[in-house]
Parts: sequence; C-alpha cells; structure tokens
Amino acid sequence: MRLTIDKPSLAKALAHVASVVERRNTIPILSNVLLAAGTNELRLTATDLDMELVETVPCRSSGDSAITVPAHMFYDIVRKLPEGNEIELERDAEQERVVITSGPAQFSLQTLPADDFPALSVDDLDHSFKLPAADLRRLIEKTRFAISTEETRYYLNGIYLHAAETDGKPTLRAVATDGHRLAQVELPLPTGAEGMPGVIVPRKTVVELSKLVENADGEVRVELSPAKIRVSAGRVVLASKLIDGTFPDYERVIPQGNDKRMEVDNAAFAQAVDRVSTLSSDKGRAVKLALSEGKLVLSVNNPDSGSATEELAVDYGFDPLEIGFTARYLLDITGQLDSGTAEFQLADPGSPTMVRDVKDPSALYVLMPMRV
Repeated sequence: MRLTIDKPSLAKALAHVASVVERRNTIPILSNVLLAAGTNELRLTATDLDMELVETVPCRSSGDSAITVPAHMFYDIVRKLPEGNEIELERDAEQERVVITSGPAQFSLQTLPADDFPALSVDDLDHSFKLPAADLRRLIEKTRFAISTEETRYYLNGIYLHAAETDGKPTLRAVATDGHRLAQVELPLPTGAEGMPGVIVPRKTVVELSKLVENADGEVRVELSPAKIRVSAGRVVLASKLIDGTFPDYERVIPQGNDKRMEVDNAAFAQAVDRVSTLSSDKGRAVKLALSEGKLVLSVNNPDSGSATEELAVDYGFDPLEIGFTARYLLDITGQLDSGTAEFQLADPGSPTMVRDVKDPSALYVLMPMRV
C-alpha cells in the first residue's frame, strides 16, 4: 500500500469511523480501522460487530491493498499533523507496520492483517426507500431524547421506526419512550416503504445516524429487514443490527380525551421552568403548574433551600388544575418545539399530558405527571 491523501478528508472520515470503535476491546482487531485502497480512493471501515461504518474518500493511489491500524491512535495522529501538508501512507509488509508521513513528521504504526477484520453481513434487506436527509434528521433529533437508558427494558433502548397511518394517510413514524415521556414524529410514507417491518434502531446507531445526516444534503437511502438496517448518505454507509424485541403498544398511552387546553409562549414557559427549578431537589426536580383562567403559576417548594414562584399569562379557560412534572422532562420537550407557542392538553393531576407545537401537527409528546 502506498497512497497520498489530503489531511481534511482523512481527518473527517476518521472522526466518523473511529466513533464506532469502542475504546476498550477484548478482541484486538475491533480496536482497528480497516484501510482498503483502490484506484484513487481509500475506503475506511470500522465495526463493533453490531454496527459497521464505511466511508470512502478520494486519494492518489494505484492498485488494491488493505491493512488495519489502531483507529483512535491513527485519528489522534492525523488530526495533530500540521495543516497544509498532504499525508502519505506506506505499508512496510516485513515489519507489519504502516508509515505515516506529513512534511517533517513521521510515524510508524503496528498493523493487523486485513483478512482478520470481521465483516457485518447485511444481506436480504428486502425494503428500500429514499427520503431527504433533512427528514431523517428531523425524525431522529425530535425523538432521541426520550430513548430509555434502562438496560432491563432493552426494547425501549432505541427509536421505533415503522409505517403507520394518520387521518387515512400512510406515514413513516418514529417513536421513543422511557416510560416517563414519549416522543412521536411522522412524515408522509416514502415510496418503497410500504409494508416495511417495524424496527427498533439501537441508541448507539441512532447517535451515529445523527452524525451521518447532521450536515448531509440531498437524499439518503434506507434499506432494512426485520433484523438489520443500512443507511447510505453520499460516501458514507452505516449498517447495523436492530434490537430483537417487541416495542410496546405505545398508542395506548397517548391520551385521547384530554379536554383542558392551555396555550403558552414556549420560550417564556421554558425560561420560567428553568428559573424556578433552580430550587428544586436534585432527585425529583419537580415543578408544580397551577392553572386558572388566563394564568399559570409555576412553583417549587424545597424544605432544604426555599421556594420559588413565577406567573405567566396563558390561554386557558377551563376549571382550575394543579399538576406536577419533572423540570428536565418539560425542558426536553419544549426544546423540540419550533414555533413560538406550545399547547398542553390536560385531563387531571394523575393522567398523562400531551404537548404539541401549535404549528406542527406531525409531532406530539406525552408526559407523565408526578406528585408535588
């Protein structure tokens, strides 16, 4: 192997693929990134056996060859190399090393055989569709905060992606819940997604997908089966196993009869919650909402530190109601709303509350109350 590549391209690709590699591995080859050189291109591959990320970048090379090098060490070297110089990679087969040269700097890294590098099999992906990168980004970013981190309920440790129907129209819907709050976002079902299986995309894969589409333009291709998913965006391809489990019937917890509606300025509400929760205890961080006609009073009473209240003008014309919520959960949800007004649909102090953006009917959030 002998090739020349510019630093920005290599550093960007390594930042992507190295994030898949676990810092501690009992299998040495999994700490490495596979570098496969073809004619004027370099393909970088990293895997943790559950997920595989492949990125292709242009370079100057001839012939085919492949090696593996320690992923994080290689990335640290590349990002610290001086700007403006090209990077040369040359394999020393006898010493089982690769020599990295850039200007006056030279490094030699131990390699492992490319033949030992495991490949994630992703055959039989029988459903395939395309959608704008911005749409996939929206599905992920507006639901990922509600993914459960409780490992015992592993089937909640991801985003449930599936075909659904709203008002008689087919949709692609993403749902996440941790049992305390639920996030649901949908968009028109892309062509080719009809009949797709409902799949649970693992939390780590969601994180990598978020990076993949963060600055992507145009369309991305999604291919999936009941067990695996592959997403292609430009020169980057992410493949992953899916969570083998059954997502709960989440629609049962979405309230249908909440007849009390409050509309409030979203930014003012979020700021008020943040202020009064300063005095709440670290364990609960509960905030009480006291609603009466045209008025909302937020309050916190902490026996150890004091109390706080703040009053907001709201659009509310129903019976008075007092209800408590975890401050952080309120802030997580209000942070997803794009318009200036949040709508709360409430029933009573012990029932789930639904929160919506008044200008975005495609997203809804459900929040369980807490005693205050």
